[in-house]
Amino acid sequence: MPPPPPPLGRARRRAAQVFDAALDDTELVAARTALAQGRWQAVRSLLVRTGDDWDRRGHRITVLARERHTAAWVKDWLLAEPESADAAVLLGAALVQRALAGREEPGAARDACRAAAALVPADPTPWLGLLLLERGPENAGSAGSAGSAGSAGETVRLYEEIRQRHRDHHHAHHLVVARLAERRSEAGPDPLHEVYEFAAWAAEQAPADSPLAVLPVVAHAERHRVLAARGHVSADPASSGHWEGRRARQVLKAAFDWWLEWEQEGHPRRLVDLNFLAHAKYCEGRGAEAAALFLRIGPHGTPAPWSYPDRDPVTAFRAARAGALGTV
Repeated sequence: MPPPPPPLGRARRRAAQVFDAALDDTELVAARTALAQGRWQAVRSLLVRTGDDWDRRGHRITVLARERHTAAWVKDWLLAEPESADAAVLLGAALVQRALAGREEPGAARDACRAAAALVPADPTPWLGLLLLERGPENAGSAGSAGSAGSAGETVRLYEEIRQRHRDHHHAHHLVVARLAERRSEAGPDPLHEVYEFAAWAAEQAPADSPLAVLPVVAHAERHRVLAARGHVSADPASSGHWEGRRARQVLKAAFDWWLEWEQEGHPRRLVDLNFLAHAKYCEGRGAEAAALFLRIGPHGTPAPWSYPDRDPVTAFRAARAGALGTV
């Protein structure tokens, strides 16, 4: 039944933006709910239907793996079906998420991902789990320092393993961009930084309808994250100066052009990273337009590109709405 209307006399407030990692994947939401109740058969069916759509498979497994009790239920699944490759891949991903949260030893997560990779050699998803683990807290402290060369090399190696299996893997590219952006952070702003070159190259190599088209925008945002953490620029994107100048104008124009393409009904990438494009429009100084775009995304929004899920652009919009944005 629908919820009751608000009491008379109370103003209707704008619905809060609720971010769900499942995006608009209703099948994934249903399987996740079933798994929370111990009904792993729904997940088995979902992954069978997903097949070798590697981007979708990686997304679905990563979302399922984030649930607190996934590892325990998947172990029950493996007791019933010891040869299940899907269960092995999901177990590896779940242990990665537990390791990232400090509830599991990273070594156990790595072993589980490697065992899953051996079962399904063509699947990039176990390698994605290893790449996520490489981006975890245990390696974050050395980012940008001279001692991080080994970690950077492992990131590149894992990225190549994924790319051999699916050359345009969305999530993997975001993670690599985040890692590259952290190199030479002490040097301050550098318009020739390697992360820009990598992102431009990946976008050029990708198919015409690929979400990798906005990777240069992601690279620009990731570099801002690093520079702000070092104190080289303001943490506020709108006043940092990082989103001004020729490169920033180019990436923002490209992002908005792609949004105009993607918003067409029926486009296969219609809901991909639209929240990020809205954030970019805000940084460009077109606040009302950005807020309008953001509000159109509704429940399909994600907190941020996958590479830094702790950053929530809605916070910036809410803070600015009382001032520059006004009512939209």
